[in-house]
Amino acid sequence: MPELQEIGFDVVGFACTTCNGMSGALDPDIEKEIIDNDLFTTAVLSGNRNFDGRIHPYAKQAFLASPPLVIAYAIAGNIRFDIEKDSLGKDQDGNDVYLKDIWFDDDEVDAIVAAAVKPEQFNAVYIPMFDEAKKDTGKALSPLYDWREQTTYIRRPPYWEGKMAAMNKLKGMRPLAVLGDNITTDHLSPSNAILGDSAAGEYLDTMGLPAEDYNSYATHRGDHLTAQRATFANPKLLNEMVRDEQGEVIQGSLARVEPEGQVMRMWEAIETYMNREQPLIIIAGDGYGQGSSRDWAAKGVRLAGVEVVVAEDFERIHRQNLVGMGALPLQFKEGVNRNTLNVDGTEIFDIEGEVSAGGEMTLVINRTDGTVDKASVKCRLDTADEVKMYNAGGMLQRFAKEFIDGTLDIV
Repeated sequence: MPELQEIGFDVVGFACTTCNGMSGALDPDIEKEIIDNDLFTTAVLSGNRNFDGRIHPYAKQAFLASPPLVIAYAIAGNIRFDIEKDSLGKDQDGNDVYLKDIWFDDDEVDAIVAAAVKPEQFNAVYIPMFDEAKKDTGKALSPLYDWREQTTYIRRPPYWEGKMAAMNKLKGMRPLAVLGDNITTDHLSPSNAILGDSAAGEYLDTMGLPAEDYNSYATHRGDHLTAQRATFANPKLLNEMVRDEQGEVIQGSLARVEPEGQVMRMWEAIETYMNREQPLIIIAGDGYGQGSSRDWAAKGVRLAGVEVVVAEDFERIHRQNLVGMGALPLQFKEGVNRNTLNVDGTEIFDIEGEVSAGGEMTLVINRTDGTVDKASVKCRLDTADEVKMYNAGGMLQRFAKEFIDGTLDIV
């Protein structure tokens, strides 16, 4: 570390810190330079989260590399060079230094791990933890959590209450978003740092948190009131319902509330629809839900009132997460999509047919001119067990019902 610290490196956190873009804010002068000159900035990272804007909202593109290569690129200060052939810099005598000159042996790494990582270090911290808690309180820990009202980290979840406990109507649904191909879970629910001018940042401000403690969306996922505000909050989102005067899709966390046709920030649109108890639908292209399979990508849209997602195809785990939250995934037939059906977001949608594993259902499109079109769609509940889960209202509702009925089978 001393040598690395001399050239500007330091330890700013551990584990998920960098993965979630929480390694620190940019220097204000650098951030201003990026904004004023609309610079195309890049990040090099060793995690597995190379979504646009994940490491920092102003890092427009990210590249994966091993930890030593991250250090090497940082030393070089430029991604537009050949890291195997070009010089990273010069030594104190003015000689070129190449990657091969500073690379390490496997034996060196193994020796450091063997000397530094020992079981007794973990045992000394974690084994006495609960004994200390009992000693401090004078009684055994309660199995029940004492929910607090003023919190932005762990709040009693609403999954068994209100609308979440009601059956989907599958009627009169308005689109929250009309989306293209390759929508990732980072578009659906970003995990990076919370900015002050975001919906989540404004909420945390009302809760009395100073801006330096906003942290990331991921760290607040135990508080639905914060995490909900991450739904479609990615600044790279392209909601095809929101276009400029030339008809081009406007990039950003935006939505168009119908029937007024008013464009607003996505969270304000969600709040508007929630207050109206308006059932929602999402229409999407191919590869919906790609990327890391975070549960909030399904929780956020479900809490917003989304009952159905119709896409050309789904990422496997995200489709399962939708089912687990009680949302119905439906798939367009080959050759049919939002474009062939001329979907522009002004429509009201119904779903007809029996919910069954892999069965055929009908997407009913009620247009503003009074015409009605229909499209056959495939029910992407792929197994009988998923049908049972969906009919129960989702995984949590099913668990609760089986627990109360005494039919829960815990393996």
